[in-house]
Amino acid sequence: MLPPPRLNYRSISENSVNKLTNAINRKAPLPADAIHKVSRLYTEFKNSSHLLNEKRNARSMIGETIRSSGSRKDHEAKENALKHAKALKDEIAEMETMCSRLESELLELALAIPNDTHPSSPLGPESAAVTLATQGPACLPVSPARDHLAVAKKLKLVDMENASNVSGTSWYFLMNEGALLELALTNYAISVAIKHGFQPVTTPDVVRSDIAQRCGFQPRDPSHPHHTQSYHLHSTSPSSPELILAGTAEIPIAGMFANRLFLSKALPQKIVGVGHAFRAEAGARGAEARGLYRVHQFTKVELFAVTRAEESESMMEEIRQVQDSILRELDLPVRTLDMPTEELGASAYRKYDMEAWMPGRGGWGEVTSLSNCTDYQARRMHIRYHLETNKQNLFAHTLNGTAAAIPRLIVALIENGVEFDEAGEPVAIALPAVLRQYWLGTGSQDTVVKWK
Repeated sequence: MLPPPRLNYRSISENSVNKLTNAINRKAPLPADAIHKVSRLYTEFKNSSHLLNEKRNARSMIGETIRSSGSRKDHEAKENALKHAKALKDEIAEMETMCSRLESELLELALAIPNDTHPSSPLGPESAAVTLATQGPACLPVSPARDHLAVAKKLKLVDMENASNVSGTSWYFLMNEGALLELALTNYAISVAIKHGFQPVTTPDVVRSDIAQRCGFQPRDPSHPHHTQSYHLHSTSPSSPELILAGTAEIPIAGMFANRLFLSKALPQKIVGVGHAFRAEAGARGAEARGLYRVHQFTKVELFAVTRAEESESMMEEIRQVQDSILRELDLPVRTLDMPTEELGASAYRKYDMEAWMPGRGGWGEVTSLSNCTDYQARRMHIRYHLETNKQNLFAHTLNGTAAAIPRLIVALIENGVEFDEAGEPVAIALPAVLRQYWLGTGSQDTVVKWK
């Protein structure tokens, strides 16, 4: 098991007003007095720890007195010292219990405090997002005929009815060219990331709940314990750790670096991971959840980096360029957004979303996300690096970004690439030529795919 998170209580205490304002701006689910309570408990903990150390030092000095006693006169002093030592032992035990309790309360409260926020991040809800860039062709007119689910059913690319019988709503089979499209997109995204220096990794889909929490995910909703955002695995052994299905490959990749100390010159570490993302809350109803847009399980290619503290902002721009490169070759209308405070979650210091135009859905849809988590995850996971110049061990910074959320890309490619016959029926999907080298199907099977 990992050691407890090492949070910066001093920073919280000294910047309590800013921390409180930040939590309000992010709409963090914090008790009203949580941050001020951390400040108060930290002062109490420091004072108690100082007193505890004084008593431990006094016990050591008494121990020296006892060991050096020899004469009859010394014998009396030894007896008095023994009585004092016993009293100190009881006092120390009591104070150790108090310090342990204070530290546990501190940790529990401080863990709920969100990361700081980049000064350029917009304030407010999702609608306050700022468009940083646009790329790709002009947006096609909104058209219900381009609805990806209707088109995919017609062209036998997806089967949600039988998946519903097998697994329930919001599950799916990708069929024929739909399955081949997933494989092509996955390999394409990995290939681009590798060219940018990312190391390929396949990740476990099962993770310890503790690892997910340290990453900033809440497997269970604290305000509604019976509501869950994750799939929990039942264990036959009470002593086994709680296991969940990973909500994103970011979680197991972050776990790869847990409790590790790197030489400064060994950073950055850059990983492209492939895994399945499981989202228990995906089954919402309505147009937002229709078809492949919001599902319980999907393949996801994830970019992850561990950097020195001063390099995380430049790494964020580097990862953004990788995402730009992937989407540019897919020939989709795309916009990049600087996400506002209420969309940052617990861990992100700054967050960019990239959205693709989806004319069948009638709007923009998120296809990638990119977060700089600074030392938020590293303090919880004990990811550190050693500065050779002054022999210090510092907490690293971590970043994560989507290279490809496969179903979302399939939605965008179908709705932007569908071709119709004279009767208005979908007959083919025009796909970007960059995917052709990753396409496994050959011959007459590829009847519904055309290459741009």
